[in-house]
Amino acid sequence: MKSRVFGSKAIKSAPKQIFALVAETSKWSGILSEVIDNAQLLRQERKLSPSMALLLVHDLLLSKSGIAVPASHPLRVAVVRHKARLSAELAKIRIKKLVTSNDELRSVLPSTDDSQAVSQEPAATPADGQWPHPRWVRVNTLKTTLEDQVRTSFVDFECVPSLTEVLLAQPRSKVLHLDEHIPDLIALPADTELVTTAAYRNGLIILQDKASCFPAALLEPDPEHGDYLDACAAPGNKTTHLAALLHSRCKDARKACVWACERDETRADILTKMISRAGCQDSVTVKAGQDFLLLDPEKAPWKDVGSLLLDPSCSGSGMVGRDSMLAVTFPADRDNDSIQSRSRKRKRGRQPERKPSAAVAIETAPQEEEEGQTDAATSSRQLDVRLEALSAFQLRLLVHAFRFPGASRISYSTCSIYGRENEQVVIAALQSTAAGEYGWRLLRREEQVDGLKSWPVRGDINVCSGAIGSNSAQARQVAEACIRCRAGTEHGTQGFFVAAFVRDSDANSTSNMARSHHPKQPLTARGDEEHSFRASSEEWEGLSDG
Repeated sequence: MKSRVFGSKAIKSAPKQIFALVAETSKWSGILSEVIDNAQLLRQERKLSPSMALLLVHDLLLSKSGIAVPASHPLRVAVVRHKARLSAELAKIRIKKLVTSNDELRSVLPSTDDSQAVSQEPAATPADGQWPHPRWVRVNTLKTTLEDQVRTSFVDFECVPSLTEVLLAQPRSKVLHLDEHIPDLIALPADTELVTTAAYRNGLIILQDKASCFPAALLEPDPEHGDYLDACAAPGNKTTHLAALLHSRCKDARKACVWACERDETRADILTKMISRAGCQDSVTVKAGQDFLLLDPEKAPWKDVGSLLLDPSCSGSGMVGRDSMLAVTFPADRDNDSIQSRSRKRKRGRQPERKPSAAVAIETAPQEEEEGQTDAATSSRQLDVRLEALSAFQLRLLVHAFRFPGASRISYSTCSIYGRENEQVVIAALQSTAAGEYGWRLLRREEQVDGLKSWPVRGDINVCSGAIGSNSAQARQVAEACIRCRAGTEHGTQGFFVAAFVRDSDANSTSNMARSHHPKQPLTARGDEEHSFRASSEEWEGLSDG
C-alpha cells in the first residue's frame, strides 16, 4: 500500500498525509465499524460506502482538525448530521473498555506501524534456526550506475563485506552489502525505508528479491542472440532486469528488443507502469491481453525470438511475507440482515466478536515486489489437486516455448518450494516430444554464468530420482543443473527455483538421457505432454512474482 500511495501520480494530496490517514483508520477500524453499525449510518446514508464511512467517521470523531473537506460537501454533510449518535456510540465503547478518553482507548488498539513492526523485532541469530530476510535492491542500470547510487542514495551507509553482517544488523542500522552473485544488487537491513525516496520514485532503484534476479541472469542476455520474450511478464521485475542486462551489452535499444506478454489486462497495466518507471519503454513492447499459449511460434515476430523467460503462475509457496499487514474491519453492508433486524433489546445483549475479513487485508509491500494472490489449501488433498493443475499448466507453457524455431535458450522459474512445480516439470519437459524434436537439454551447471554456477543450493536430488527412476547419475546431473533458493537461510532469499534449457543436437544431452528412462509415475503420455496433467488454458490459478 505504501508504494502505491507514494508512487501514484493521480493523488493530489500529500502522500504522507494520505498514508497516515489510511494507516490510522485501519488501526481504529474495529471500533469505528462497531460505531457505524450501531448508529446505522450506512442504512440512513446510502451514498456512503463502507470504506468512505470509515475514513470520514475517523476524522469526525478522532481527528483534531475534523473532516478535511468543505462544510457543504455532500459526504461531509451526510456524516456530520449523525455526529451526536456516532459520538454516543463511541462513548459506549469507552465505557465498555473501562477507559475515559480516546487517548486511553488508543492504548488498547493493535499497532499497524510497519516501520516500527520490523524495528521492534530483535535481531535473529543462527541459533534461532531462521535467518531474517534482508531488503534487496537492484540498481536500475538503465538510468544510473551502482557507483552513483552508493555515492548518493546510500551515502550514509557503510559497505560491509558479508551478507551476514546485514542479516544480523541491529534495528535501523545503515549497512549494505554488494551481492557477489548478481551484479548491481544490494542487500540492506529489512527495516530500511526506501519507498519514499527519490531514487525509488524515479526508478533508479527497484525492490526485487535476489532469487527473482536469477532467471534473467541465467539467460546471459546478448542482443546478438535475437529478440527476447517474457511469457508471463507482470508485474515487470524480471522484464526490466532483462532489459537492463541487454542495455549493458548494447546501448542501442533497437538492437535489444524485448516482448512482454501478459494476458491479464489489469496486471498488464501494472507492467506498463513498471516499464515506464524503469525507463525501458523504448526496448520493451508490452502485449497486453496476450496469452502466451496462443502465440504462433512460426509467425513473425515470434519466429525471431532467440530466448524466452518463463516465470508462470505457481503456488507462491516460497514467497516471504516480510511486510506487515494493515488488517481492516469494515462496517457491515447496509443490506446486511443483522443490521436490518437489529432491535434495542438485542443491542443490550452480548454482541458477537468482530473479526477482520480476509478480503480487507491491505498489503504494505511495494508494488513491484512479488504480487498476486493464492488461496491456502485447507487439506493435503486440496493442495494435491491444486499442484496438479498448476504443474500441468506450467508444463504446457514450457513445451510451447520449446517450439519457437529461433530460440536457443529458455529460463524456467517459480517462487515455489514444491518439486511438483519444479524438478518434476523440468524432467517432464525433457521427456516431451518437443524437447527431442527441437533438440533441447538442460543448461549444465558448468555452463552457467559465473555468479550462478557458484550458487551452492541446487535441485532436489530426491525429487529428480523419483521422477527419472533408478539412474542416480542422471538424477544428480539434472539436480546439479537446477538452482534452488530456500527462505530463512543465511543466503537471505525467498523460496525459489530456476533452470535453463539450451538447444543441443548432442545425442548424449540431458534431454536424451532423461527421455531414455521412464519415471516411476509417468509425467507424459503418448507424446501429448501438454495434456498429460489434464491441463487447460483456463487452469491459471497461481501467482507469479514478476
